[in-house]
Amino acid sequence: MRLDKYLKVSRLIKRRTVANEACDNGRISVNGRIVKASYDVKPGDRIDISMGARTVSVEVLQVAEAVKKDDAAAMYKEI
Repeated sequence: MRLDKYLKVSRLIKRRTVANEACDNGRISVNGRIVKASYDVKPGDRIDISMGARTVSVEVLQVAEAVKKDDAAAMYKEI
């Protein structure tokens, strides 16, 4: 699954366009490397999201095309 779609489905970022812009501006890194929105997310990847002064680090636990709002937090683990 594409990184921008994963960020939206997992509810880490509210909209896919915002996730895409964050990737384009170099605010998203996976496993220590800044990546584009087309990066293929796999379980075990570590995603770092920098928004302003706040940085969120998560580990991908599962990848699913569609998830209910209540189950979205089960897709990742905060580090």
